[in-house]
Amino acid sequence: MMRIVPALAALAALVPACRADGPAPGRASRPNVLVILCDDLGWGDVSCQGAPRIRTPRIDRLASEGLRFTACYAAAPVCSPSRAGLLTGRVPTRAGIHDWIPASHPMHLRREETTIATILRGAGFDTALAGKWHLRDKLLADGRPQPSDHGFSHWFATQNNAFPSHHNPENFVRNGASAGQLAGFSCDLVAAESVAWLKTGRDREKPFFLFVSFHEPHEPVDAPEAIVARHLDAPARGQALYEACVENLDRAVGTVLDAIDSLRLRNDTFVFFTSDNGPEPAARYEAAWRSHGSAGPYREKKLSVYEGGIRVPGIVRFPGRVAPGATSDEPISGVDLLPTLCEIAGVPPPAGRPLDGASFVPVLRAGDGIARSTPLHWYYFRSTSSAKAALREGRFKVVGHWDGPEMAPARSVQPGDEETIRKTQLVRFELYDLARDPGETRDLSAADPERGASLARRLKSLVAEAIAESPGWDVREERPLD
Repeated sequence: MMRIVPALAALAALVPACRADGPAPGRASRPNVLVILCDDLGWGDVSCQGAPRIRTPRIDRLASEGLRFTACYAAAPVCSPSRAGLLTGRVPTRAGIHDWIPASHPMHLRREETTIATILRGAGFDTALAGKWHLRDKLLADGRPQPSDHGFSHWFATQNNAFPSHHNPENFVRNGASAGQLAGFSCDLVAAESVAWLKTGRDREKPFFLFVSFHEPHEPVDAPEAIVARHLDAPARGQALYEACVENLDRAVGTVLDAIDSLRLRNDTFVFFTSDNGPEPAARYEAAWRSHGSAGPYREKKLSVYEGGIRVPGIVRFPGRVAPGATSDEPISGVDLLPTLCEIAGVPPPAGRPLDGASFVPVLRAGDGIARSTPLHWYYFRSTSSAKAALREGRFKVVGHWDGPEMAPARSVQPGDEETIRKTQLVRFELYDLARDPGETRDLSAADPERGASLARRLKSLVAEAIAESPGWDVREERPLD
């Protein structure tokens, strides 16, 4: 059952302006939107959620100024699918975004998909992206949609990670042209671009949608030595670098929020802070020796459909509409952001294709639960085990194992993979009561077979529906994971 503090009456009094049936659309009735997405930031990597060694004062302050969702989920347990789900309100399998997108891969977010940016731009918002895109191949190549084709009037982005590391990256592209060699750390560069656009680049006659998509703390991890020096008591150099990287990210988050305040935009801006998936498993590959992220009390990490792979930080600040210092355990997901922003902006969600998310405005307005026609669910074919799918309904979660082959995680879509996806079936299921067992340690499928079977049938049906809608990609040969 959803629990929220402080008192529901206080929240109800603060949120009437969220209603889609409020004043007629216009500048005064439409708040600005700032979405801050981190990369591989674990649920337990922020100090307001118990990180023992990492200090995140700006993220903690944001939580104290708004509503912290303790059961916030990413749309997928890996980057490109998660971003596709967040921007479209649809599970990424529907869009054919099955895994992360290498720089030479045909998989991409097609023009047929409708994003938050496209909707809000069409409703009169100015729109900008700063940071990681990761929804197509090389940004300087022709042929596939760029961020501008998905609604962003200004963009400053990389295809995937900052290269060669977070420090002094050389692969940023600004509005279709290379930005060249840059000096500084990626999060600071992304924050600076965001602030510059807020101050001088946007149309001040319009509300704005700013998508700040930080690279940190994804590999290749790096951080200023002055911050690393504060963590030299860590058991390993890699851990010191990781902890410093998160703290540098926190500082950059503060830079963007300070700009909102200095421009006197705080009271008119809806802020949503989250991560694209759980933390990278330590030393999963050679370059990941710096990955020391924490999933908190949850099972497994990135690339897994267990909680640690998909449960992430989630914070909303919306002054005058959301009471500060609130906490909710109502489950929300990245796929819920599009319908939520549509309701807040007073515009209809896209028609003609299924949406999987639902607006969480009822939680902001009065601490109510979310009325879902489709339960939250996930599918990832290259997960770290045979557990490939999951569904959560209320306090219960079912995890589905497939009858397909063992597959190396995070190798993206290779020749024959789509055939495997379409042929395999979910055949074995586990059932967990997340209210009593958040760590997913006690499988209840034998003790509660009726509930388990009902949720399993629903999960199988939803996964099959998404796979049937998924487009195919022309992957004729093994693709390098560049």
